[in-house]
Amino acid sequence: MLSGKTVMVTGASQGVGRGLALAAASAGASVVITARNIDAAEGVAAEIRALGAHAIALRCDVTERAEVEAAVAVTLDRFGQLDALVHNATSRFSGRGAQLQNVTDEDWNDQVAVGLRAAFHCAQAAFPALSRVAGSFIILVSNAGIEGSLPLPVYSAIKGAQRGLVKSLAREWGPAGIRVNAIAPVAMTPAMGKFFDAQPEMRDYIKSGAALRRVGEPQADVGPVLNFLIGPNSAFITGQTILVNGGATMV
Repeated sequence: MLSGKTVMVTGASQGVGRGLALAAASAGASVVITARNIDAAEGVAAEIRALGAHAIALRCDVTERAEVEAAVAVTLDRFGQLDALVHNATSRFSGRGAQLQNVTDEDWNDQVAVGLRAAFHCAQAAFPALSRVAGSFIILVSNAGIEGSLPLPVYSAIKGAQRGLVKSLAREWGPAGIRVNAIAPVAMTPAMGKFFDAQPEMRDYIKSGAALRRVGEPQADVGPVLNFLIGPNSAFITGQTILVNGGATMV
């Protein structure tokens, strides 16, 4: 499905990002793995190369504009094009439950920086390359940004704002042929594992809330949706949030 395409995934050293990168590679794409932890990113790139696909790992702090621009430049130099940029990176505070009165400025600022400022950096840096190939810009959002989350008010606010950005960019970039969409997954990640360890009751709550009675897998469940949104079969889809949650939230 993605043969000949180049896909960059931010925050792809583990969890959902890793699964998305592996899924895109399995569909034939060359993949650029970006993360702050270059050793972990290189590990994912090595997994992809072991599959016979092309991948490089780049250290990139998405809160720093210069590093995002540099990552795009290296991608173009190495592969000649950028067909999709997937902004998946999340703040280190994202999975920490806290009522609003207990949220610190550090927590708020970090989540805004990674969720919103970084999305802004990624969008501006990728636009020229995406416009040349009528590419895709995809942001990983959350059910929390649709219906809210009792233990995660800041995360919910950021994810809701990302959905607003997706809709606005879809309208702005549509004439250039660029499609902009969001994916809202529920999938097992190291961060979710820590969340379940801290609040064990949430594991059964999340599973029982899903119509399919399970938590998704990043590569097997979310990856095919990413590939669909990048590939030609979704050519008339833009400005949408695709819920990949086993029926936990229905809209």
